Amino acid sequence: MQWKTQLHNLKAYQPGKTMEDVKEQFNLEKVVKLASNENPFGCSPNVQTFISSAALSHAIYPDGYAKQLRMKVAGHLNVEPQQLLFGNGSDEVIQMISRALLDRSKSTVMAVPTFPQYKHNAIVEGAEVREVPLDDEGRHQLAKMIDSIDDTTAVVWLCSPNNPTGEYIRKDELLHFLDRVPEHVLVVLDEAYYEYVTAEDYYDSIELLRAYPQLLVTRTFSKAYGLAGFRVGYGVGSVDVISKLEPIREPFNNNALGQGAAAAAMGDQTFIEECREQNREGLKQFYAFCESSGLKYMKSQANFILIDFGVSGDEVFQFLMSKGFIVRSGEALGYPQSVRITVGSPQQNEELITLMKEFLALAKHY
Repeated sequence: MQWKTQLHNLKAYQPGKTMEDVKEQFNLEKVVKLASNENPFGCSPNVQTFISSAALSHAIYPDGYAKQLRMKVAGHLNVEPQQLLFGNGSDEVIQMISRALLDRSKSTVMAVPTFPQYKHNAIVEGAEVREVPLDDEGRHQLAKMIDSIDDTTAVVWLCSPNNPTGEYIRKDELLHFLDRVPEHVLVVLDEAYYEYVTAEDYYDSIELLRAYPQLLVTRTFSKAYGLAGFRVGYGVGSVDVISKLEPIREPFNNNALGQGAAAAAMGDQTFIEECREQNREGLKQFYAFCESSGLKYMKSQANFILIDFGVSGDEVFQFLMSKGFIVRSGEALGYPQSVRITVGSPQQNEELITLMKEFLALAKHY
């Protein structure tokens, strides 16, 4: 078989250990997963109401246009319905963009470390990947990203807040960047963690779409909305950009239950505000722990925090997992001496902090 040459060394996504796997491995009764940036508070009660009352026919295809969800999101964002592109998670929107714009003759620019699916999909399409390292504070170096753009560049990826650092792009920085990006380049602004942002100098990306037609914003229902299991994400852009991407979308790519659950979730913004506030308080718990323990960390605008322990992240990960807490080692994220921790409930945070103090005491002893 004549596989694409770029697939020879490409690895499939490796999901972390499940809670059941960890329970079995370490003979534990309780395991807390704080590794994938899911919402520890679940989802809106509106979703439970929808699921319990939904009269869906399992033999009928879902609405391929996702009209109910489309109108709900369009109304919430104050955009035209034709400005929306729905995906099986925002991951699929990223895949559609890559398929539409990238090939062997094209290049694409992104930060590093950042969300790995930008690079993964670019490699699949055979495009040249140009990576610009984050600065020491975990922020995009936008000037250097501009310098990396040329006539072959088709897409620039910006992740704000960025995964795995939690840092964000300031409004004045973004405007200066967009003013300098050539018109032939699509700028994808990944806002998977948008609902958690509290920074006063953050921008209104939807408003920016009116001034910058080459901008496309991606968001998801997997994080703050607590619907990771339903796999619903979306892109927002100009009617022209979305019309070019829409033919690439697979028919019926959002199942009927996911569409209804997402529409119900978007109707409860009080729940989102409560989660944002709980997340901010949770981050303060981790900041206080880091400062009292003398650990380096990055302040976050997302629902996770990256903490530098000064030793292999795998070592910290293994210790915490043996105690019933699953976090994410920085070894695979570009920060090998760190771990990325999803902000949990106040009690989960305190229990984890107690275990991290135990790890530090043991590490100091040896």
